[in-house]
Amino acid sequence: MNILLATSEVVPFAKTGGLADVCGALPLALKELGHEVAVIAPAYRATNYCGRPVDKTAIDFIVPIGGKTVTGHILKSSLPGEEVPVYLIQQDLYYDREGLYGNEAGDHYDNCERFVFLCRAIMEAIRLLDLKVDVLHANDWQTALATAYLKTEYAHSPDYENIASLLTIHNMAFQGVFWHWDMLLTGLDWKYFNWKQMEFHDQLNLLKTGVVFADSLNTVSPQYAQEIQTPDFGYGLEGVLSHRASSLSGIVNGVDYRIWNPATDDALTTNYDETNWREGKAANKSSLQRELGLATDSTVPLIGMVSRLTEQKGFDLALSVMQRWLEQRDVQWVVLGTGDSRFHDELQYLAGQYPQKLAIYLGFDDALAHRIQGAADMFLMPSRFEPCGLTQLYALKYGAVPVVRSTGGLVDTICDANDESIASQTATGFHFPDAGAESLEHTLDRACRVFWDNADGWEEIVVAGMRQDWSWTRSAKQYVNLYEETISRKRS
Repeated sequence: MNILLATSEVVPFAKTGGLADVCGALPLALKELGHEVAVIAPAYRATNYCGRPVDKTAIDFIVPIGGKTVTGHILKSSLPGEEVPVYLIQQDLYYDREGLYGNEAGDHYDNCERFVFLCRAIMEAIRLLDLKVDVLHANDWQTALATAYLKTEYAHSPDYENIASLLTIHNMAFQGVFWHWDMLLTGLDWKYFNWKQMEFHDQLNLLKTGVVFADSLNTVSPQYAQEIQTPDFGYGLEGVLSHRASSLSGIVNGVDYRIWNPATDDALTTNYDETNWREGKAANKSSLQRELGLATDSTVPLIGMVSRLTEQKGFDLALSVMQRWLEQRDVQWVVLGTGDSRFHDELQYLAGQYPQKLAIYLGFDDALAHRIQGAADMFLMPSRFEPCGLTQLYALKYGAVPVVRSTGGLVDTICDANDESIASQTATGFHFPDAGAESLEHTLDRACRVFWDNADGWEEIVVAGMRQDWSWTRSAKQYVNLYEETISRKRS
């Protein structure tokens, strides 16, 4: 099978979040399964510092953007391992800027034009590079318009008429909504600007466009695929998603165990696996406690958080519980992340008041993130919504028992601990159902009681989590099945 994965970011060329990680890892896993894969993305300024060789090609192209034409150039590189080609669309007026989508002043004013150009370039690149494509796999709003071009302007072209399209939605909160006159930039007939296709409250919605035109839709967990069909999570598109429910599915993202594995992780004081996790975690815990100035005590539960410090991530809920527990409970906390300034200020105050119970790092340090996973007894993710989540998957592998909100991918990946699931060795963490501090506090208390009072039960939870397989190979096999379904849907 021949797959072209279209994205606005891909590791190691450019990254703002999890989308880049997915688009850098999934193609490699698909290649290992025997499929032909290529990636296409913009050539941002960050490409110059990505650490990968980037070569010029002899291919220039011209595409219409509104009432003008714009020239672009195709560069070529590859993902690490050299076997998956990466084609980078160069147009310096659009992409040679600070920030992929914006800067400190806000979003780039011409984001609609920039990504209309990208989608036009994707379609032309298929012909100019003579790519054999069975499935065009678009990701999020930035490349969603390509699925519309495939169904309209390119529908009867011999090079395109058999290409099936899949759109993966990584986060419904970002939809690419622009004023209605930006419809002119797309070059598509105004007849498509209607409430069933591209229009959204008198504005142009590029994600909706992809939802309507793609042959298949998926998102990054089965639970999130259900949630986005409801008003609480659909951000106004729940109706159109429900209409396409038969074409919508969910596949959980994978983990690269070459990077996230306590048995081989260079960032840890002591390596370990499920056979010697008690000794390994104890050594890493005492080391991190000394490093961060916490009281060195193996009997105190250490709760870790590596997160954006925002309300979406439920940090206000965590802070509410933390404030009470620092005074009342013999529990330690370590927080790594950055976000809203009000949370920064409160954390700094609490860390000053309780330096042996709370350690904070306001920023990001990848090695410290690994050490927190290796040392923590519990890993807290109180997200109000979480399409997939990856840090809970890292936590499973590192034996840091996840305590998570019952939402999105957290539901699909963490089995709640109760007497029955612990006895059957299927429990891997703890769920709290409501996005409220009381619900979170009750569940943290439940987890701590198992930690203190049921050593055998705690071991069952830790080991069951460490034995889980959330590798990219697992996810890639599910994508292959979805690609096959998409091709069948296109042909029918």
